[in-house]
Amino acid sequence: MSITFNHTIIASKDREESARFYRELLEVAEAPSWGVFTNTQLDDGVLLQFAEPPVDEIQMQHYAFLVDDELFDRAYARIQEWKVDHWAGPRGDGPGTINHNHGGRGVYFKDPSGHGLEIITSPYF
Repeated sequence: MSITFNHTIIASKDREESARFYRELLEVAEAPSWGVFTNTQLDDGVLLQFAEPPVDEIQMQHYAFLVDDELFDRAYARIQEWKVDHWAGPRGDGPGTINHNHGGRGVYFKDPSGHGLEIITSPYF
C-alpha cells in the first residue's frame, strides 16, 4: 500500500464557521460529520475535521493548498470580497497583494480561528 494523507483536525473557535469558510473559499464538499467534528472533504478525499478544543487559546498552524489558476482567481476574489487581510509573503510583507513565486501565484491570509493559510498555483518543487 502506498502512503496517502487521510485527515487532519483543525482546532477552531467555531467549528461550523471554520468549516463553512474553507468550503466556500476552496469550493469543496461538506462531508458527513460526527461527534465533536464538523468535516469538509478535499477533492482527493482528504478530510479536514474542525473541532473546538477545550482551551482558551488556539495555537496557530499553517495550511497550504495547491489549486489551479481558475480556483485561485475565484478564491482570491472571495478573499477580497470578504475583506480578509492578506499578504504576498508569510511574514506579512506585501499587504493586499499576491506573489508570483515558483512560476505561479500565491497568497497568505488567516482563517476565522487565526490559522495561517496559503493558496498557491504552483508547488515549491
